[in-house]
Amino acid sequence: MFSRCIAGCRVALVLVAMLLLQACSVELYSNLNQRQANEIVATLMRHGIPAQREAGKDGKMTVSVQKGRFAEAMAILDESGLPKQEFQTLGEVFKRDGLVSSPVEERATMIYGLSQELSQTISDIDGVLSARVHLVLPENDPLKQQLVPSSASVFIRHRASVPMNELIPQVKMLVAKGIAGLTYDNVSVTLIPVAATAPEPDSEVGFTTFLGLWLHPDSVAAAMWLFYGMAAAILALAARLAYLQWYRRPGVYALDASAIPVKKT
Repeated sequence: MFSRCIAGCRVALVLVAMLLLQACSVELYSNLNQRQANEIVATLMRHGIPAQREAGKDGKMTVSVQKGRFAEAMAILDESGLPKQEFQTLGEVFKRDGLVSSPVEERATMIYGLSQELSQTISDIDGVLSARVHLVLPENDPLKQQLVPSSASVFIRHRASVPMNELIPQVKMLVAKGIAGLTYDNVSVTLIPVAATAPEPDSEVGFTTFLGLWLHPDSVAAAMWLFYGMAAAILALAARLAYLQWYRRPGVYALDASAIPVKKT
């Protein structure tokens, strides 16, 4: 009886602790690869926001933060361009699925694949947060006298501290040389600078004490709830044990003399 009671209280205590810890954090991003998760956690830690990574059964990562820092974490990641967009290669775009594509579909797939390849290359430039390349490749009739020229527009979102204006000629040349029939003058580049939030210095991240332990200020509330939950579970266990001890105590009974039958002689 005692062993079953203790085992049940232990299970309840573990469940209370897990629920308290789970309630203190909220999912930020999921279905991430390891590199994306590491970049997110490192960026948040530089700004003084604790973050946790959790690997799923499929190998994908989930990043979570404390509920009170969710909005701040999302703002920082948006300014940092994280998680970075994943682009498809031409091999992935033209992956056959057993169906025969029409010429129009083949052409649209080719344009999309080229756009993805160029966007990936520009995104790898230092200081670029995100990049998109939009291609206009008209299918001209060789019998027509007036042909519609090909064109491209490049959108680059970059850190304000990086002088991207100096790289515009290189970007235009990169796109023009990557597309057959596209000229340098028909490539336009739009730059959007983003002023990133300065990382929080380590010296400003203070710690506080709770029950003799040094904790981050964001973890004090969770520690208090966990402590009070454990204390309540221990008190409940003690009360249960005290009740069982009282219930199973040996009894002392007094015999009533009048209830004993008297033998007649």
